[in-house]
Amino acid sequence: MKRSATANWKGSGKEGTGKLLTQSGVIKNKAYDFRSRFEDGTYTNPEELIAAAHAGCYSMKLSFVLGAAGFTPSRIETKCTITLENGVITNSHLEVKAKVPKLKAKNFPQYAEEAKENCPISKSLATDITMEANLVKSFK
Repeated sequence: MKRSATANWKGSGKEGTGKLLTQSGVIKNKAYDFRSRFEDGTYTNPEELIAAAHAGCYSMKLSFVLGAAGFTPSRIETKCTITLENGVITNSHLEVKAKVPKLKAKNFPQYAEEAKENCPISKSLATDITMEANLVKSFK
């Protein structure tokens, strides 16, 4: 399987603008620029897209890990925060909440860690990956 996306950029790094397009068309001509990446702009940026990819991949991997152990999660919510410092991604932090019927809280961390170590996006990132993972009884 292969997936692709295309970026079109016009102009200088600071004053230019770009547009992103994904193979599926879900992201179609979405703008990005210097301000959205390094300041307070309103467009998307590569780090935000990496955060979305990591959160989505991790949640799905955790579901597979739990399923292999005989548990079906009711819900998994993962927030990913990417840290960019001096032009380098230095951290991907996962905040995970999961509601999993019949799973004991003491066993959840091992499944959360296994998913963190083995999700394809985690494996592709050359950075520190940190995580807070909590089993919850309900979502607010």
